[in-house]
Amino acid sequence: MSSYNTQTLKIYNSLSGEKETFVPINEGSIGMYVCGPTVYSNVHLGNLRTFMSFDVIFRYFIHLGYKVRYVRNITDVGHIVDDVDEGEDKIAKKARLEQLEPMEVVQRYTVDFHEILKAFNFLPPSIEPTATGHIIEQIEIIKKIIDSGIGYEANGSVYFDVVKFNESNHYGKLSGRNIEDMLANTRDLDGQSDKRNPQDFALWKKAEPEHIMRWPSPWSDGFPGWHLECTAMSTKYLGNHFDIHGGGMDLKFPHHECEIAQNEACTGQTPVNYWMHANMLTLNGKKMAKSTGNNILPREILTGENTILSKAFPASVARFFMLQAHYRSILDFSDEAIVAAEKGYKRFMEAIDALKQIKTSASSTLDIAAWRQLCYDAMNDDFNTPILIAHLFEGVRYINLLKENKETISASDLETLTTTINAFVFDVLGLENQKVTNSGNDKLEGTINMLIDMRNKARADKDFAMSDHIRDQLLALGIQLKDSKEGTSFSI
Repeated sequence: MSSYNTQTLKIYNSLSGEKETFVPINEGSIGMYVCGPTVYSNVHLGNLRTFMSFDVIFRYFIHLGYKVRYVRNITDVGHIVDDVDEGEDKIAKKARLEQLEPMEVVQRYTVDFHEILKAFNFLPPSIEPTATGHIIEQIEIIKKIIDSGIGYEANGSVYFDVVKFNESNHYGKLSGRNIEDMLANTRDLDGQSDKRNPQDFALWKKAEPEHIMRWPSPWSDGFPGWHLECTAMSTKYLGNHFDIHGGGMDLKFPHHECEIAQNEACTGQTPVNYWMHANMLTLNGKKMAKSTGNNILPREILTGENTILSKAFPASVARFFMLQAHYRSILDFSDEAIVAAEKGYKRFMEAIDALKQIKTSASSTLDIAAWRQLCYDAMNDDFNTPILIAHLFEGVRYINLLKENKETISASDLETLTTTINAFVFDVLGLENQKVTNSGNDKLEGTINMLIDMRNKARADKDFAMSDHIRDQLLALGIQLKDSKEGTSFSI
């Protein structure tokens, strides 16, 4: 059942710099495009956080009952090292260094990308197109931009004339820049470049003889500029005008700025209503960098094979940790922070498991309907997952009060509490009820259960001194026993 008509969702639009009420172009349907990975290396933790943010956004739209076409691309050609128009393609460089075919590099790291996202319980996008699969579409867009007078050919390459485009449009409106300042802060061309202006960017690059990845075009054997692929794929699958375009904060300029310019030069209209950008992730208060060793891969969190963390952590614990910060906030990853998140995650799952034991009454002393709306209000406020999690912890408090018979709940309210917590924890946040394990945890659990059996026997024999001694000794070690009609359980 669709509930989007009963909820008012506000999204922070990077284009306006304000939160705006979300109104889809077509009622009940959403077109969303997110810039995917350049598959020349293992997906890093910062990338994972960005894709996780949009996975939650995708999930919430589905939860509200929207029909969503979510397109997330794979960049497998054209992304030049250092994000400039001169130099070597990142994938071609990796292929040269590892003595592989470029498509071997693409395959290896695309598989890794999919495996990591599956491990972290991501929903797959509706469509996952590749840049190399859309060369024809990119060439056709270049032709249109040349016909508009904004694109120009020089020695087999084609460039976008930013200065000419800016005469009737605003190049820099997404990133808050103006062309005059950009030109003033750029060195003059040295005569070796084919560009008319320093800010012009490549639509098509003529391939040097040693360049492996090349395609025929009306201008030369070459390859498309990096910014062009997303224009081609987003418009092919979502149309010239669609709802949401997302990506990391680092893509706002120049990549997304160039996308807007290409679309407007080609179609004469602004392509996207809402631009969304996820912020960066740091590690121990510093930028992640392989060169300094301040780096960890998502897979290493799961295996524990790293020098950063004290142990391995389940994917859902790492996911829970990341969602405790708003997607537009910088998030610092550390061992101390994820250990704390693990404790919160365990409280969540213990409470959800305990829901089955709650007994109902004729009436409720808790306002479950109001609490439920607070959960929606959090997500409706620009997908505010940390506020949502705070409200969900209030739900955990309710469960514990009900277990201790300090509050009462009706059958209908219990159903609302249960469905709401399950919907937001599992369907929207995408968490899974994974067992949190430490090294030797199975043996520890077996030992505790053996002591519980000994305590139960002592109680049956009316040896209450021994029963209390076992309970108190375990508590001193940080292991709390919980007695109920169903038996004795424990928490660490």
